[in-house]
Amino acid sequence: MRQCLLLTQSGHRRIDFAVLHKTAALQKRCDIVVLGLGEGPMRRREFITLLSGVAVGWPLAARAERAPFLVGLIGNAPYWPHFREAMHDLGYREGQNVKYELRTGESEPARLAEAAKELASIPVDVIVAFGSPPSQAAQAATQTIPIVMVAVGDPVRAGLVASLAHPGRNVTGTSFLGPDVAPKRLQILKQVIPSAVRVALLFNPNNASNVIYRDEIETAARDLGISLIQVKASSVPDLDTNLRSLLSQRPDALIATNDSFLYLQIPKIIEFLESNRIPAMFLGREYVLAGGLMSYSASLSDLFRRTATYVHKILQGSKPSDLPVEQPTKLELVINLKAAKALGVTIPYSLLAAADEVIE
Repeated sequence: MRQCLLLTQSGHRRIDFAVLHKTAALQKRCDIVVLGLGEGPMRRREFITLLSGVAVGWPLAARAERAPFLVGLIGNAPYWPHFREAMHDLGYREGQNVKYELRTGESEPARLAEAAKELASIPVDVIVAFGSPPSQAAQAATQTIPIVMVAVGDPVRAGLVASLAHPGRNVTGTSFLGPDVAPKRLQILKQVIPSAVRVALLFNPNNASNVIYRDEIETAARDLGISLIQVKASSVPDLDTNLRSLLSQRPDALIATNDSFLYLQIPKIIEFLESNRIPAMFLGREYVLAGGLMSYSASLSDLFRRTATYVHKILQGSKPSDLPVEQPTKLELVINLKAAKALGVTIPYSLLAAADEVIE
C-alpha cells in the first residue's frame, strides 16, 4: 500500500483551508496527508495530535477506495471453487476486494504461454497455476509477478524453484508428490493384480512433472520385475491413437498420471479401460468417481484450499521466495468396488480396510 506524508509546516497553527482543499486530491493516492499552514506557532504536542488524527481517519478511507486485488488463475481443474471458498474464508469477497481472471481450456504449450502473457500484461497481482505446464508458462511470462503453483510433481527438477525450503524466485506453492509414491502405487496394484507383469503408463510428455514421474516409476517397476509400457498423450489425436496401439501390447494394468490435459479426457479414458477390461491406478480421485478402479494420491481439493493461504500471505506483503513449498503429508487411497466387480477383480480385505474411501 502506498504511503505519502506531505509536511508543509511553516510554524503556524491556523490551517489555510483553500490550500487544504487543493491538496485533498492526494487522499485518493496516499494513506496520510498532513498539512500545517497558517499563522501562529504550532507546538510539537499539537503537531503530534494532528498527525495522529489524520493517521486514524484518512488511511481507512484510502483502504476503502483501494481497487480489488486481481488474481489470475490458469489450468483445467474442477477445484477452483475450493480455492475461492478458502479465499472467502480468509476475508476476500469477489467483486469487493478481489477479482479473478480465469484462463482454462489451454493445454497446448503455445496457448498456455499466450494465457500467461495475457495475465502478466493486465497485470494481475498474483498468478495461481495448476500443474507444471501452466506454472512454467507463468514463470516464462513474468519474473516479477508472484506465482503460486498448485499440485506440481517435482518443482525443483521442473526448474520452478531452487529448493523446496528456499524457492528463491517469484514462484512457490504446493507439490503433488510425496517421497516413495511411485513404488507404493505399483505395490498396491500388485496386491490387487498379483499376476501383473506389463503395466502401461499414460502420461503427457509436455508435462515436466509427468516425465519425472515416468523416470521414477520406471525404476520402481524394474525392481518389481514389471515391464513398463509408455503411452504418451498431449493431444486428443495422440490419446486416441496411442490407446488403440496399446491393445496390441496386452497390458495387465494401467497407471494414469496427474495432468490438466488428461483431466479433460477422464470420460474417454474410463470408457476405454472399461470396454477393454483394463484395471487402472490413478493419481486423482476424480478418475475413480468417474468409474476408475482406484487412486492413491494427495487430496487435490485440500491442495487448492492450501493455495489460498499462500495467495493471502503474498497479498499481505510476503515474498514467494520466503514461503517454503509444501508437500502433502497424507495420501488417500480410494477404491471403486463397482468398477472392481465389472473388471472381475477382487480387492483384498486388508486393502479395503486401509482405504480412505470405498465407493460401492
